[in-house]
Amino acid sequence: MTNSGIFFTSLLGGGVAGTVVDVVLFPVDTIKTRLQSERGFWKSGGLSKIYKGFLPAAAGSAPCAALFFCTYECSKSLLASQEVLKIPSPVVHMVSASLGEVAACLIRVPVEIAKQRRQDLTQGNISAISILRSALRNEGIIRGLYRGFGTTLSREIPFSLIQFPLWEYFKATWSEHSGEPLASSQVALCGALAGGIAGGITTPFDVAKTRIMLADQSEAQKNTIMGVLRRIYIKEGFSGLCAGFIPRVMWISIGGTIFFGMYDLVTSTISASKFFSDDP
Repeated sequence: MTNSGIFFTSLLGGGVAGTVVDVVLFPVDTIKTRLQSERGFWKSGGLSKIYKGFLPAAAGSAPCAALFFCTYECSKSLLASQEVLKIPSPVVHMVSASLGEVAACLIRVPVEIAKQRRQDLTQGNISAISILRSALRNEGIIRGLYRGFGTTLSREIPFSLIQFPLWEYFKATWSEHSGEPLASSQVALCGALAGGIAGGITTPFDVAKTRIMLADQSEAQKNTIMGVLRRIYIKEGFSGLCAGFIPRVMWISIGGTIFFGMYDLVTSTISASKFFSDDP
């Protein structure tokens, strides 16, 4: 497949996969956000209005996932083709996933800010557009629209450094054992297992990211990821660092099943059609 074929196949596959996951699993994400809120689960809304913040998430999911997979697949193809460097496959996957996360966070962070402030009912009943306008007007681009960017990367990059090499390893091992290419359902199970492991390990970073994004403007300016983690541990102990662990692992495991399954289904369907093939 040509480089443009890899790009557009990843674009379509990632877009479809990201949209389907967010539509299906949004209520679980809302519960996780409220569990991690400093105000507490019930004060943040409890089980009411669990689709609050759905529109900004739905609007951002397709371009975010598409941008990630375009970067990931193109980087993986480029790095793997450099025979002189002889880069080991796990390193290729880790570097490609990290680059993909940096690219995706350019969209993900503003979307997360709008989504999580909508999910937390104590933030008021204001629209996602109003939230982003207010953040830009009152706090600027870096401290407003991209508040928590570094924290989000601190969560997403370790997550991807664990998830994607595991996903590729599980796929390769299963395919080698079975002696044939994996079906989309098998790719999905590999994604679920890899995502669940990565999600559980990186939960404290997710808690810190949520606290920073939900903090008041004056408080947010003083927040660093290590400072937030330290305060959570002192005030709430280890259980505070693992707030939302079960819904996060459940959400990512189920999401991984849907996400990687849909991604493989779409990309394999496009590849089978030979739409981007060099052949005449």
